[in-house]
Amino acid sequence: MTLNSSDKYKAPALEKGLQILEFLALQPTAQSQSEIALGLNRSPNEIYRMLASLESNGYIHRDQISSKYSLSLKLYYLSHRHSFVEKLRATSLLPMQESSNEIKDPCHLCVIYDNQVMVISYAKGSSPISIVVEEGKLYNTSQTASGKLLLSFSDAEKRKSILGADSYYKSLKKTERQQFDSDLEDIRMKGFYEMPSAYAEGIIDISVPIGTNETGIIACLTVSKLIRRQTEHTVSTEDIVTSLEKCRSQIESNLGLR
Repeated sequence: MTLNSSDKYKAPALEKGLQILEFLALQPTAQSQSEIALGLNRSPNEIYRMLASLESNGYIHRDQISSKYSLSLKLYYLSHRHSFVEKLRATSLLPMQESSNEIKDPCHLCVIYDNQVMVISYAKGSSPISIVVEEGKLYNTSQTASGKLLLSFSDAEKRKSILGADSYYKSLKKTERQQFDSDLEDIRMKGFYEMPSAYAEGIIDISVPIGTNETGIIACLTVSKLIRRQTEHTVSTEDIVTSLEKCRSQIESNLGLR
């Protein structure tokens, strides 16, 4: 029998362990051995030894009373050691908070993860009423200001890969896709993007890129502007973009990009 290149390098035990970790990460509560097996379409015997190994190595925790499994904090700990994302967070929080205080609305920092937009950092606005954007959440790339801005600065191959996995983009008609692609080129030329939130009424998202010609665009800084009835407290788009560009310069300087 001839093995293809993908079969040649398969590691079944490792793949099984990763599937268990990914499954548990998506569950709101602890899961029993049989529930995990059912979720992975495997028999309980198939995963018994892997569960024991993951538990003994500290990646999962088994409750002594219910015998159900959940993720431990080990993956969280490992992900925050020498992590580029953590460095990006650490260098961005103070400039973002200063910008949010100036604008009065919150801003958040996003990257592309698994073909979606992930929020990695958030700074609260100084207004008594503002929007909370939860860190770690994933959002649709083609329907967010952050996502469209990041797409506009992505190379053709990466953009094609992301949009090929995007359900909204795939649902568009040919002419609509052409207009979408044209809009991305306009965004790239303009250097920032403003659009109404696709997730809530009364919110305008304004985004600017973070990165250089040498590094490429590595993240996106976005303000979620709440439309208020008291218009005297409203900050203009131009002032928001100016504040975001100052914040971007500080972040890039902190990262050693300037």
